[in-house]
Amino acid sequence: MSQRYECILCIVNAGFTDNVMDAAKSAGARGGTVLHARGTGAREAETFFGITVQEEKEIVMILVPADIKADVLHTLYHAVGLNTPGQGIAFSLPVDEVVGIDTSAAAEN
Repeated sequence: MSQRYECILCIVNAGFTDNVMDAAKSAGARGGTVLHARGTGAREAETFFGITVQEEKEIVMILVPADIKADVLHTLYHAVGLNTPGQGIAFSLPVDEVVGIDTSAAAEN
């Protein structure tokens, strides 16, 4: 694998995945996968962060080249961060290996 990748996970209130993907794509991401989830610890989050936490969550997993990770995370922070209705958090994890990605389309851009 010549190019390094990162997996960005963005956890938002249900109904905000389009906002996540619009923001991520504007920063260079090509697509993502949505997982439906349920939040836990709502009382603790409300107490510590002063926010209202909606239990129904969605997680968007976005595989990006490592060189655009910071741009995507920064864009997500502004579009769907804790101070927005999406009340999202995003973080990245390193990826050791990737198979099944057609990198020729990315190389043409």
